[in-house]
Amino acid sequence: MSLCLIIDEMHPSLLPLLAQLGIAADYQPTLPAAEVPAALATRPYEGLVVRSKLRVTAQLLAHGPKLRYVARAGAGTDNIDEAAMEAAGVTLLNAPEGNRDAVGEFAVGLLLGLLRHIPSADQEVRQGQWRREANRGTEVAGLTIGLLGYGHMGRAFARRLGAFGCTVLAHDHNPAVTTDGHATLVPLAELQARADVLSLHIPYSPANHHFVNEELLAGFARPLWLLNTARGEVVDQAALVAALRAGTVRGAALDVLDNEKLGALSPAQQASFDYLRQAANVVLTPHVGGWTFESYQRINEVLVEKIRAFRAGAADKR
Repeated sequence: MSLCLIIDEMHPSLLPLLAQLGIAADYQPTLPAAEVPAALATRPYEGLVVRSKLRVTAQLLAHGPKLRYVARAGAGTDNIDEAAMEAAGVTLLNAPEGNRDAVGEFAVGLLLGLLRHIPSADQEVRQGQWRREANRGTEVAGLTIGLLGYGHMGRAFARRLGAFGCTVLAHDHNPAVTTDGHATLVPLAELQARADVLSLHIPYSPANHHFVNEELLAGFARPLWLLNTARGEVVDQAALVAALRAGTVRGAALDVLDNEKLGALSPAQQASFDYLRQAANVVLTPHVGGWTFESYQRINEVLVEKIRAFRAGAADKR
């Protein structure tokens, strides 16, 4: 029976699912990140299952000479050095299919909350204010929604937008990406010329760092609303604040920030966060777009199926 080390909190369905594959799970969700390298060296682990507790680096992989795969319980892989994985001959598995529906639904919620002033109107009523005209909203129907990135998350959002009678455009830098009928793929310049809303669905990578910056935002033909359910670091937060102040961004709904450790912000990050949290046209949530009871279990199912397929394929090659 092969061994797998699990270092983050997981839905309890994971262990019996792994057992069905003949994998013994060493479940240590309270193991500090600093102690993971030593733990890897103690037993011949074939697999490592992580969320976001630590970075998977060449140094970490060197402590697990028997590792064949690292399974990321979620979509993003920005905490994993993929070049180091390839050099070590370790396969990366992740599970964007597990929470794509949760993210797609949540993006709809952010869009409606932003266009209809739901969060700010709620706060006003709680404070004894009843301001109807000030909270007159904008309907989704008739708008052009631009999606930056058309992978699992972008497609899930596009499918749900179909019921609103809006136009959905998408841009993806990968030329292999094809349309599924729920969005029209267009060049970035066309997206900038036509979009009323920009929704971000690109992963974080060094190449995507601050992809949404002053220059990109200035390239849009009209003031727009911005949604980010991807990664905070793909947005230059200072540039976003400047655009909000200038009115070139009409409002923003952000499920992610450039630094989500709110007690450890740099002075520049603190300044931009202070603006965002007091702005009535900004909606902030704590990185919960993919965080549902259903996705918590579904991620396990997707991940275990990928582990099964990987092990079966590896066996075929031997």
